[in-house]
Amino acid sequence: MRKISPSNSNKPRSKNNLSANKTLATVIDKGKKVSVKTAKGRKLSSTNWLRRQLNDPFVKLAKHEGFRSRAAFKILEINEKFSIFKFGDTVVDLGSAPGSWAQVAVDKTNADNKIMTKKAGRVLGIDLKPVSPIKGAEFHVCDFLEVDFSLRIASLLSVPADVIMSDMAANSTGHKKSDHLRIMALCEAAAYFSFDYLKPGGNFIAKVLTGGAEMNLQRTIKSKFKKVINFKPKSSRSDSSEKYVVALDFIKQ
Repeated sequence: MRKISPSNSNKPRSKNNLSANKTLATVIDKGKKVSVKTAKGRKLSSTNWLRRQLNDPFVKLAKHEGFRSRAAFKILEINEKFSIFKFGDTVVDLGSAPGSWAQVAVDKTNADNKIMTKKAGRVLGIDLKPVSPIKGAEFHVCDFLEVDFSLRIASLLSVPADVIMSDMAANSTGHKKSDHLRIMALCEAAAYFSFDYLKPGGNFIAKVLTGGAEMNLQRTIKSKFKKVINFKPKSSRSDSSEKYVVALDFIKQ
C-alpha cells in the first residue's frame, strides 16, 4: 500500500465506510510486541504509556489511514452502528483537538464538498487550543463553558446543528473518583449545550465514564431524545471505563 505523504496527512486516506474491524487485519502486523525499557529520568507511568501506544493496533491503523488519533475509530464505529451523520449536516465538535473526529465528520457530511452532486455539510470545531487546519472544517479557539460563549456561538452558528458531539476529557488527576466527576461535568455541560443548539431530530454523542455519577444526567438526556444508548466501541481500550452516550432524535420542547 502507498505510504501517506506529508501533504495529505491532515485527512483520512480512505473515503469508503471505513471499518476498523474489517481493515485491521490487513494493515496491522500481529507479530511480537514492542518492548520499551525505562529510560533514565522517565517515569514508569510514561514508559507504560509509551509501551501501550507502540503496541496499540488502532494507533498504528490511525497513522496508516491518515487520522490524527486513534479516537477517529470510535466515532467511525458509532456512526456505522447508529448512522449519526448524513450529507449536508451541520456538526459541532466540542473539544475538537487534535481533530480526528472532525476528519470523520467532514468525510461523512461532505463538508469538503468532495462529492459535487451531494449537499455539502459544515463542521465547526471548538477547543481551548488551536487545531491544525482540515479542509472542510473550521476551528475556533474558545471555551464553551464561559458565560459569554452563547454570544460567540450565536455569531458562528446561524442555524441549529444536526449533530453535536464531544470526546472531551479533563486532564487526569490520578484520583479516579475526581477524574470521573470532572469528565461528567464536561459531559453535562455538553448535553445542556445540545439542548439549546440542536435542531429537532438531531443527534448528540458524548464520552462518559462509568462510576455512578452519570445516572442523573442519563435520565435528563433520555427526557430530551427519543432514543438513548450507552455504547462502548471496540476501539476503546479494554481497560478504560469510558463509554459513549449516543442520543438520537432530539425532541425540541
